[in-house]
Amino acid sequence: MPTPRRQSPAVYRRRRIAVGILLVAVLALLGFGAWGVVALARASGHASAARTAEDAGPLASATASPSALTAAPTATPTATASPTPTDPPTSAPPTLTCDPAKIALAASTDKQVYAPTENPVLTLKVTNQNAIPCPVNVGTTQMEYLIVSGADRVYDSKDCQDGAEDLVKTLAPGASETANLPWPRVRSLEGCKPIAVKPLPGTYVLTTFLGPLQSPKAVFTLQ
Repeated sequence: MPTPRRQSPAVYRRRRIAVGILLVAVLALLGFGAWGVVALARASGHASAARTAEDAGPLASATASPSALTAAPTATPTATASPTPTDPPTSAPPTLTCDPAKIALAASTDKQVYAPTENPVLTLKVTNQNAIPCPVNVGTTQMEYLIVSGADRVYDSKDCQDGAEDLVKTLAPGASETANLPWPRVRSLEGCKPIAVKPLPGTYVLTTFLGPLQSPKAVFTLQ
């Protein structure tokens, strides 16, 4: 059997270098593989965690939503003050007006019986019986004194009236205004026609007028 030929030192050195390089490569591969496994494990863990959080997202949102709604400030109804009961508004009092029916007119004479030489004084009196002041025309255009005896028209102040005029006065409630007219015991005719006949002794009736107002009768006697 032939003896194997001994290799030169250079060949052994090259072989050792090649084996070293191969060993380093293997170790490098092994190290990279371990690091890759760890990296893959970590990546897998992160992915799982991300997936877990992702999967839990809707549930977490659904779970947190009621809490959020509960914790969120809610609008509290503002208490409004109830209107304080007040007395009902007082209605304005009705406007009062003067009632013509409450303007009273009266007739009178200064005496009941007159001697043959005495002349009666005829009096017209108007009184405001309203609860408020009332304007009343007490001028001579409104006044009239009428004397009759039975059916005989003896005297009317309008027959010979001259220069009549209006005179409006405001009468307070209960106030009166009077007007006196001396009667010289004569007759009169419309248009102030002259008449020589004198009134005879007897009973006479006086009625006074103030515009549309008429007084009750006042009776007196001439001797």
